[in-house]
Amino acid sequence: MTQPVAVEFIAAETDALDAVEGRIAVFVGPDGQLDVLARRVNRLSKGAIAKAVGDEKWAKRKTGEVVTLSYPAGNAKAIDIVVLDKKAGVDESRKAGAALARARGTDSAVLCAARLKHPEEVALGAVLRTYTFIDHKTGDQGEAPAGLSVMVNDPKAGAVAYAPKAAIAEGVFFTRDLVSEPANILTTTEFAARLEALSELGVTVEVLEEEQLAELGMRAMLAVGQGSVSPSKLVVMQWNGGNDGDAPLALVGKGVVFDTGGISLKPAGGMEDMTMDMGGAGVVSGVMKTIALRKAKANVVGIVGLVENMPDGNAIRPGDIVRTMKGDTVEIINTDAEGRLVLCDALWYTQERFKPAGVVDLATLTGAIIIGLGHEHAGVFSNNDVFCDSFLKAAKSENEGAWRMPLAPAYDKQIASPIADMKNVGGRPAGSITAAQYLLRFVKEETPWIHLDIAGVASRADHTLHPKGASGWGVMALDRLVRDNYES
Repeated sequence: MTQPVAVEFIAAETDALDAVEGRIAVFVGPDGQLDVLARRVNRLSKGAIAKAVGDEKWAKRKTGEVVTLSYPAGNAKAIDIVVLDKKAGVDESRKAGAALARARGTDSAVLCAARLKHPEEVALGAVLRTYTFIDHKTGDQGEAPAGLSVMVNDPKAGAVAYAPKAAIAEGVFFTRDLVSEPANILTTTEFAARLEALSELGVTVEVLEEEQLAELGMRAMLAVGQGSVSPSKLVVMQWNGGNDGDAPLALVGKGVVFDTGGISLKPAGGMEDMTMDMGGAGVVSGVMKTIALRKAKANVVGIVGLVENMPDGNAIRPGDIVRTMKGDTVEIINTDAEGRLVLCDALWYTQERFKPAGVVDLATLTGAIIIGLGHEHAGVFSNNDVFCDSFLKAAKSENEGAWRMPLAPAYDKQIASPIADMKNVGGRPAGSITAAQYLLRFVKEETPWIHLDIAGVASRADHTLHPKGASGWGVMALDRLVRDNYES
């Protein structure tokens, strides 16, 4: 598993800068004023920093931009001058850290961050950006990224502030690793085993096998996986850090470890990307790891349905009718609309067993959401304004794009079936909405519910805090939701 680079907070001592052999990063606002650490590095570089920030172009540079001086300052390899005001907020600080990570490569670095309001956020941005997935590469991969030393006035306070950020980084990396793994490695059995390992952190983990799922009546979920040799599983993770008797927040994730589309086979081009169709389950797993690492004072349950959608002789067919755990019947129109079949049983099980204070489900559910929102925002659907607003606030705080989409009874006619209670697809118009309307039928009236369609954000092109590939989107937002609304 990919481990975040180490971060240490050290005292802001000017004399220590003379011996730095890696890179030195200094932070200078648009006004070009140097703090005491930057002035020391400026002397070591024979005035190079003052010259750079005194240029008329400096005030026009964007926040987070990095200017690299690739000649020595004392023993240092290079100097990185970062445009960042001392009162910069969380998002700007993380972006600056990410820009530094790109500039430093694998070099060690000392960050002269004593003047900054959020040095821990700069460190988090730098750590998140260093992620690389190389588990299956052979040969010499070169040096791994070195650790970061962050100079602050109070190292103990800095370390305390960074501790929950370190937990977030581990959760995000866990999610990214899961989403990045190929399906021949991350089978349903291997996925479940990696989640069972969370018990070492105090998470109670149960793995429900196919026989138990059949006894529970989860015929919709089982139907999806019946064409695969990989057994379908439901993994239940419980973190009981809150008050006894408090209803938990429930997180439910779609975990299709590979999606061929089943009998409704996907086109060959791009099918290799369907290793990420377990992205919802990956995010749930990352959140559970984060809250366990930081010992959250909250009750949270994470439930993921793990299946593989394959087209063999036993696979479900278009035209089949399956009965859900709730008892409703579904006419299968397209076997490539399998995620909602997994989620509907998982949602019903979650409510029946845990009576949660609220449920958030996550799924790489529809291509339609990508057409509507692209790769910057997840689609948010909800039956409860207060609950939804609390999540949107959390997502905004963490700068994880999320946009609320509508729900309305008028869309139900698109999934009406003449021979069953509903169809599993409603055609091309409003495809992400009709998928949410389908899931809404499996949400009890008294249960606050949010559905997150993360098809556009789970894996994407090079982005601010991550390289191309798995993003870990949602771990930070949901951790924030827990911290702000469910901690005792």
